Amino acid sequence: MNRRNSNHPNGINQYREQFLTALRQRSLADIKKIPKADLHNHFLLGGNREYINEKTGVAIPPLRKKLESMEAMHQWVGENVGDLFDGEEKRILAIEACFQQAKEDGVSVLDIGEDVWANGYYYQKDIDRLIETFHRVHKNIAPEIEFRFQIGLSRHCKIELLEAWIEPFLEKDCFHSIDLYSDELAQPITNFKKIYRKAKERGLILKAHAGEWGDANSVKQAVEELELNEVQHGIAAADSVKIMYWLADNNIQLNVCPTSNVMLGRVEKFKKHPIRRLYDHGVRVTVNSDDVLVFGQSVSEEYLKLYQEKVFNPEELEIIRNYGLQRF
Repeated sequence: MNRRNSNHPNGINQYREQFLTALRQRSLADIKKIPKADLHNHFLLGGNREYINEKTGVAIPPLRKKLESMEAMHQWVGENVGDLFDGEEKRILAIEACFQQAKEDGVSVLDIGEDVWANGYYYQKDIDRLIETFHRVHKNIAPEIEFRFQIGLSRHCKIELLEAWIEPFLEKDCFHSIDLYSDELAQPITNFKKIYRKAKERGLILKAHAGEWGDANSVKQAVEELELNEVQHGIAAADSVKIMYWLADNNIQLNVCPTSNVMLGRVEKFKKHPIRRLYDHGVRVTVNSDDVLVFGQSVSEEYLKLYQEKVFNPEELEIIRNYGLQRF
């Protein structure tokens, strides 16, 4: 199955005027009514605070100050989320909260999925149990959302373990994409080529985190070595005009999370976010949430802030909104 050619039914003109008007009126409620995609969402920290509080009585506070590293983020998560989602039933709560968040935010295309290591840890090494869990929650919470099932890989795991863990995932035809995340420096990108070749043979969309903490060359290397279709973050590419044009020429999409980049100290301030520079050099970019439980910004809020901070005008944000909804 070649998932690259799928197109979302919400065409470029159907919601155009409503979206432009909602932005100009700075109406978050109306922006939430417009279909949009979230293609960079780590579901475990992508849930709805109110839903979690209702189910558990735990009130997860918003992040109130910038963090300076991924280690600082992990410390914040440990202090404020802890083991709230540890165990199979609690893992299901995280999935439910993520779909609930997307539903309330008007997300109509959602890319989320499970880590390959989690199959053994939470689902008794039963890939069918894992798949059924996600599909059941999707059906119960937000069946109207186009759910694109993703396979997750952590750079912190030994490559031989990842190669073994991913096999039952690749045997199934329900997965849409694959993503490599965590510390970009944990191990060389070339270590993952074998896995990505298999994923390509299966027709999956190939994604990986690159250029969040690395440099522009790390983005190009990741795309070349893993034959990526999309890069998660990729903002360091804005430091090289040559690489930006290369990404544009090769039709590589960057799934950007503006607030995440600012709150992790990767970008000085929102109005200076490199997504503007990337867009101006022809790079196809999308706007996404990353970890809404941490950074506190829904996709709709990201769009509104990009407008309020004068990073983009409404017409440009409409183009970006449709980039997320359409596969090419």
